[in-house]
Amino acid sequence: MSILNVLAIFGTRPEAIKMAPLVKELERHPDQIRCSVAVTAQHREMLDQVLELFRITPAYDLNIMLPNQTLYEITTRALTGLGEILDEAAPDIVLVHGDTTTTFVAGLAAFYRQIKVGHVEAGLRTGNKYSPFPEEMNRRLTGAIADIHFAPTVTAKSNLLKEGVNPESILVTGNTVIDALLATVKDSYAFNNPVLDAIDYTKSRVLVVTTHRRENLGEPMRNVYGALRAVVEKHSDVEVVFPVHKNPKIRQIVESVLGGLPRVHLIDPLEYAPMVNLMNKAYLVLTDSGGLQEEAPSLGKPVLVLRDTTERPEAIDAGTVQMVGTNRDAIFNACQTLLEDRTQYDKMANAVNPYGDGKACARIAAGLKYFCNLGGSKPREFITQ
Repeated sequence: MSILNVLAIFGTRPEAIKMAPLVKELERHPDQIRCSVAVTAQHREMLDQVLELFRITPAYDLNIMLPNQTLYEITTRALTGLGEILDEAAPDIVLVHGDTTTTFVAGLAAFYRQIKVGHVEAGLRTGNKYSPFPEEMNRRLTGAIADIHFAPTVTAKSNLLKEGVNPESILVTGNTVIDALLATVKDSYAFNNPVLDAIDYTKSRVLVVTTHRRENLGEPMRNVYGALRAVVEKHSDVEVVFPVHKNPKIRQIVESVLGGLPRVHLIDPLEYAPMVNLMNKAYLVLTDSGGLQEEAPSLGKPVLVLRDTTERPEAIDAGTVQMVGTNRDAIFNACQTLLEDRTQYDKMANAVNPYGDGKACARIAAGLKYFCNLGGSKPREFITQ
C-alpha cells in the first residue's frame, strides 16, 4: 500500500472539534496518507461553525438533521447514507470519534463493508449503559467493532484491556481536544458579543455553565439552576454566563428559574473559539458536558461536573474536577468552597491536566502509519507527568 486512503466521519460539533486538528495533521502527510471527510450533519449549524473555523470542506455531506429528530431517524438515515458513501469513497480505513450516534453508525457501516475502523478517543466508560444516554452504548459498540483503538489515557486503555481488546491494537495518544484548544485560545482574544464584551473579567468572578444531558431534563436541571441562583444572590461579584442549549425543554426550565436575574447572562450557544476563550477568562466551570471536563483543566479552571457518573475519572483523580451531581445543596456548597477558600481553588486550578500535551494528532498519524504497515515503529504513548 503506497497511499493510505482515510475517511474521517463525524456529525456533531464535539466530534468536529476533536477531529478537525487530526484531519489537518493527516493532510501534512500527502506522500503516505490521503484524508477526506464525510459528515452526517447530525447537528447542522454547530457543526458548520467548526468546519469553517478549521477550514475543512467535507467531500461528502449527508445533511440528515431534522427538526425534533429521534435516535431512530438519526441512525437509519445515517446508516443508509454512509453505506453509499463508503461504496464511492472506498477507503482503506474509517476514522470515527468518541460516542455519538454518528460514531456508532459509521463504525457499523464500515463493518458491513469489511473496512477497517480506527476509533479516536476509545475506551471511555462509566459502566452504566444508560448514563450518559445513548453515548455509553455508542462507544461500547464502536469499541467492539474497531480494529485500532486510539485511547486518550492510560485509564481508557485499561478499560479496553478489561474487555479483552488486543493490547497490540491500542495506542495511548492523549486527547485531540487539547490540540484544538491550544491552537484556538489567545490571551488577546476579543469577543464579538455585546454581553461578553461588557463583562469586566478583572473584577467579576465569572461562572461558565452548560447543561444538555437528556438524563438531567426536568427536576435535576431545576436543582442545578436553583443552586446557581442562590450562589449569585449570595456573592455580589459573581456573574454567570450560560450559553443555553437550543432544546426548547431546557430553555423553558432555564428561563423559569434564572430568567431576569441580575448578573446572569442567558445567551445563545457559542461557537467554539469564543467558548474556549470565555473559559480562559472564567473563574469556574459548571457543566454536564464531557468535553469541557477535558478542556477547562488545560486552562487552569476548576470544573464542577453536574452528573452522577463520568467516563473521565482521570480528572477527578488528578483533582482538576469535582463531581457534584444535580443535588441543589451539593452544587451550592461546592461553589461556596471554591469562591471562599482560595487554597482549595488553587489546588484544583493548578492540578496537572491528565488529558494531553497538544501532540495527540501527531501520535495518531504516526500510529496509522504503523498499524497500516506504512513503516515506522509504534509511537511512544502519552503518559501524564
